[in-house]
Amino acid sequence: MVAFEVPEVDYTQYTNRQLAAIPLALLAVALLVLAGWYVATGAPVQLGTEFTGGTELRVQTSTPAAEIPDQFDAEASVTAVRTSADTYIVTFPPEAEDVGQQARNNLAPVAGQSASDVVQSNQETSASFGSEAQRTALLGLGIAFVGMSLLVFVLFRTFVPSLAIVISAFSDIVIPLALMNLLGIPLSLGTVAALLMLIGYSVDSDILLNNHILRRGGSFYESTHRAMRTGVTMTVTSLSAMAVMAFVAFLFQIELLTSIGIILVLGLATDLMNTYMLNLSLLRWYKFEGVAR
Repeated sequence: MVAFEVPEVDYTQYTNRQLAAIPLALLAVALLVLAGWYVATGAPVQLGTEFTGGTELRVQTSTPAAEIPDQFDAEASVTAVRTSADTYIVTFPPEAEDVGQQARNNLAPVAGQSASDVVQSNQETSASFGSEAQRTALLGLGIAFVGMSLLVFVLFRTFVPSLAIVISAFSDIVIPLALMNLLGIPLSLGTVAALLMLIGYSVDSDILLNNHILRRGGSFYESTHRAMRTGVTMTVTSLSAMAVMAFVAFLFQIELLTSIGIILVLGLATDLMNTYMLNLSLLRWYKFEGVAR
């Protein structure tokens, strides 16, 4: 069995500003990406058909990708399925009609298949259902985040340590959301579940760090390393498991699990940075320079 040893970091080499600079800079860039996406599309993230409504076809055709939208009466967007040759996801707005039949009539089947084999799956969502699902998902995320914030303030009853956890958790959600836009991963009910999991992971690692530093004996840096031995091991183990899940799901073309795995890998990596750089810098300021002096 391979042993995982968490190295002891000499935090005395870095100032609080140096530790916080990278996490805060990445958070600012992520917010800019979300803001730019909102200006360009009307939503801060790319929404899947579960939230916008519409029809999603999975087709296998020898028709070139650039020519596929021209074969339909409605506006269509095409995404190639990298794990399967000549296979595409074609998405239509809610008002599109008879797109499945149009695909069978107008798209050329691959060699050895008939026109009826062109459409591999057909998923339809009404606009009203998508809008309701979007509101429910956003409400769930908001309630989870607010509830987490209130719980943290009740547990620690001090402003700076509690704020450090909340900021870290906020960044753990915002940075993966921005990366989802850049990677073309739409927000769906499945990816919302992944974001909710990230809130739990983030709070767990941050509370562990705060608890060791504020409530247990030993010097600041001894407490930090004790927390890191447990926290980093847990997070890296979870990150590795999610990476394996994403890889296996990618091989077996399970797109939702692939997306969930990628989001969790990105979020857990972000959590490591925020917990042991941003959160820790705020805690050190609080212990040595702030109101805790």
